[in-house]
Amino acid sequence: MVKARFDANVSELTRVIEFVNGSLVKVGWDKELLPTMDIAVEEIFVNIASYAYEDLPDAHKYADITVDTDKKGGAKIIFEDEGVEYNPLLRNDPDLTLPAQDRKIGGLGIYMVKMSMDKVDYERIGGRNVLTIMKKSESGEKV
Repeated sequence: MVKARFDANVSELTRVIEFVNGSLVKVGWDKELLPTMDIAVEEIFVNIASYAYEDLPDAHKYADITVDTDKKGGAKIIFEDEGVEYNPLLRNDPDLTLPAQDRKIGGLGIYMVKMSMDKVDYERIGGRNVLTIMKKSESGEKV
């Protein structure tokens, strides 16, 4: 398990992706799954950077990211921030039957995360948003 703190700023996205990918590759995680993980990591981090601290102008704006894997190659990525409490999993999924111009703005990114990961959890712990995404290994084992 490895953990790092990043400024909650979109300019940090490349470093975040490099941290997650490097951590996963180091333990031999399936490289074919990296693009799927990258999309989920990008969506979650950009949302933290863009919205978590929007109403907290004096807060130290950061995101702690933990990468953990199991012996079977499953991956778990945990995002933590002290931003405004927000559970993205409570948001209604977008109606994909509607044309794009008729859909409400927002929600597509977290929907993609939920569809691409095997499990997504949210908790509010000690004033912190904790969002966890999990992806099975190529063998189909759970994290």
